[in-house]
Amino acid sequence: MTDPTLPVLPRPLATAARVMPLLPLSLALSALARRLLARHPGILARMGSQARKRFLLEFTDAPLVLMLEPATGRVSARRAAGLARHDAHLKGCVAAYLAMLHGRVDGDALFFEGSLQVSGDTEAVLALRNALDDAEIDLAAEIATLAPPLRPALGLAERLSGVALSRARVAGWEEHA
Repeated sequence: MTDPTLPVLPRPLATAARVMPLLPLSLALSALARRLLARHPGILARMGSQARKRFLLEFTDAPLVLMLEPATGRVSARRAAGLARHDAHLKGCVAAYLAMLHGRVDGDALFFEGSLQVSGDTEAVLALRNALDDAEIDLAAEIATLAPPLRPALGLAERLSGVALSRARVAGWEEHA
């Protein structure tokens, strides 16, 4: 059972993800990941040897999967999980991942309520989650620093979708344990 308070990615965004070119998305996400790792070096330190693991992030509300490789800062966007070699597989809606990243929802709660499914190396997943919790990342602020013209669009996207793009409270967001 998934948490009904987590918003589902609006259909127009999910449709856009279906036709979005994957190479530019992968390059942009990798640049963002490398920036986050440079600004928050404690992430890799906290993860230790688990940072060399490959994390497959599958979205239930968007036709994309992301392969995250923390040690290199590489993020690869794909259309389907397929045969992608990975150590840990996480599956959930976009809002669940972002709520956990921004500390709005406890990762354990997402797992136990079924909003986030984990398979493979759970020790690696816990290391990643704990490292991201400690870093207190604000994704919207990081993106706006990389691309200042996107700042107004990020706020609008957050308000229209209900998906948390920042650590600040979003109007209408239902907080839970």
